Amino acid sequence: MTHHDGRKPGLTEDTVALVAGLADLAVCGLSSAVGGVSGLLRRADLGDLLVDGQEETKARGRLLLNRHAAGAPAHLEVLARTVTARSQAESGSE
Repeated sequence: MTHHDGRKPGLTEDTVALVAGLADLAVCGLSSAVGGVSGLLRRADLGDLLVDGQEETKARGRLLLNRHAAGAPAHLEVLARTVTARSQAESGSE
């Protein structure tokens, strides 16, 4: 927003401008999505495409859950395994 008296916009005006910009982005995205859906509905292999999309979405969800659910192994546990493996390798080579 511009002011004719040269002053800077306040927090409220910045917030309104930000919300208006986000709303404009949402409307543009929604109109693009509607156009894409109408093109998608004309496809003959829509059922196969939906099944593939569902499987891919499940796979992405599993990857996300595995990435965030499984914590990293404890540092001391990894260190102990490394020391044990080295000790066993040295014992076997003598």
